[in-house]
Amino acid sequence: MLTSRQENILRLIIQTFTTTGQPVGSKFLMEHGIQASSATIRNEMSALEQLGLLNKTHSSSGRVPSLVGLRYYVDHLLVPSAVTNEQVTTIQQAFLQPFKEIDDIIEASASILSSLTRYTAFSLGPELSERRLTGFRIVPLNARQIVAVIVTDHGNVESQIFNLPNQLSAEDLEKMVRIINERLVNQPLLSVYHKLRTEIPLVLQKYFQTPQGILNLFEQLFATTFDERVFVGGKMNLLDFQMTHDVNHFRQLITLMDNGAALSQLLERQGSDQKPTAIAIGEEIGNSSLNDLALITSNYEINGHGQGRIAILGPANMPYEKVLGLLDVFKNEMENRLSAYYRLLDGKN
Repeated sequence: MLTSRQENILRLIIQTFTTTGQPVGSKFLMEHGIQASSATIRNEMSALEQLGLLNKTHSSSGRVPSLVGLRYYVDHLLVPSAVTNEQVTTIQQAFLQPFKEIDDIIEASASILSSLTRYTAFSLGPELSERRLTGFRIVPLNARQIVAVIVTDHGNVESQIFNLPNQLSAEDLEKMVRIINERLVNQPLLSVYHKLRTEIPLVLQKYFQTPQGILNLFEQLFATTFDERVFVGGKMNLLDFQMTHDVNHFRQLITLMDNGAALSQLLERQGSDQKPTAIAIGEEIGNSSLNDLALITSNYEINGHGQGRIAILGPANMPYEKVLGLLDVFKNEMENRLSAYYRLLDGKN
């Protein structure tokens, strides 16, 4: 356990380093509130170094925080900073733009958060468990291609182009649409997904000699609806704060940013329901390509519509107190905007 003076020294070193990027020496600490002689401060800095909380640079007598020191700071000393009125106004105005569906808000939130922090941001929408299928259409493009469109009661629209099996006729398409409308529309999406594997294959056998091609079409279309798509904002910001200039390493990062399934799993591993905001530093993130970075994830709740998640990926020495303060305000505004949109969909506005 650190003494009060050691904690104050560690706090000031970390807050200064995360702002300036420069090592911090004893003279600076004396001038900025540490009530002790220069010799005493140097001794305390050496003790913190021996504990693995600070590192000594080769170029000066100053110290910089280690990843262990940053972890201690986050767990014991971190207090989110107040957000300025100007920042609050910027966030509020960013969410005033017109949105056509829920995913537009989720996608925009990643871009807004990235712009505010200058880091890479992620946004994952509320859970799908309560959504219902409210619309299904098939639009012919030509003799062998169609656009299949599904709509949910929460304003999500999915469309996909399919090549039809050779044996499928225009009359078959009409039958297919009728089956979906009769048996799946107005059903919860989880029920839809279940019936596509149980009830629907039996029904299709009554109408089609070879129903597998149609089942594959349904599978592909509805699978995209159940994907937990992670929207990424500021992907190229990685160039600004990534510590290494290794081209192969950066290529790995970009590949990860483009892999929605991997990102979803990465975000789901962070934090828990009991701890709505979590900070993982270095190896704690669980991906070797992110070992010199930090990931802040925060859950948000939309009453009656499930839970979503936003996250910020930045350097391990980011100014955590400023980022957390900004994230709290941002999350509240996002919850307000999503809640208002859901009320509009439910006819309660």
